[in-house]
Amino acid sequence: MLCCFLAAPACAQEVKAGDLVITQAWSRATPGGAKIAGGYLTIENKGATADRLLGGSGEVAGKIEVHEMAMNNGVMTMRPLDGGLTIDPGKTVKLAPGGYHLMFSDLKKPLRQGDKVPVTLEFEKAGKVSLSFDVQGVGAQGPGAGSGGMDMKKMPGGAKM
Repeated sequence: MLCCFLAAPACAQEVKAGDLVITQAWSRATPGGAKIAGGYLTIENKGATADRLLGGSGEVAGKIEVHEMAMNNGVMTMRPLDGGLTIDPGKTVKLAPGGYHLMFSDLKKPLRQGDKVPVTLEFEKAGKVSLSFDVQGVGAQGPGAGSGGMDMKKMPGGAKM
């Protein structure tokens, strides 16, 4: 058990779709009444051609879109990426808080810490890919780093994951 805990990324779900490898799909718990949530994950393109994340679908939300957060003239802005998010060959793209992310809009119910939320992502070339997002604590900054969870970047003895 301890081995699995210390090697949390290796225990996380890994989904392969064509040349893409998708890992660390997670979201944050939401307060009751919230109508939106963010979805985060890592996508690695091991192929020779680019692919594009177009969006997704799932029973959890009325709409799932790819969004970008960016600073423009000192103001944080968020917008949908109408053409999707390109994953270039040989590159890894990380969707994370404060940057690219999936926007789950019109939530059907609150997301609770410990839930697994099934979602189908849609890619231009890899097609439809089903996976589950692990719901972390409200203030989580990454998988396994949520409220009450151990921050894997700050392990005792200076060890780093």
